[in-house]
Amino acid sequence: MGSYQHVISGLTLIPSRGGVFEVIINDQLVFSKKELKRHAEIGELEAILEKLVGPDVPKYE
Repeated sequence: MGSYQHVISGLTLIPSRGGVFEVIINDQLVFSKKELKRHAEIGELEAILEKLVGPDVPKYE
């Protein structure tokens, strides 16, 4: 998600147990390995972030 580092004011990683991997943005669960029973695909999390920030926010290349 380095492409959007200019629009992310903070990022917190919270340790967990049992292989749980969840991505929460603005208190909204946007990806859950626990619920989906799979890892995120390549580019999947970036696509989710892109959808949330909107098309008007350019990527930082």
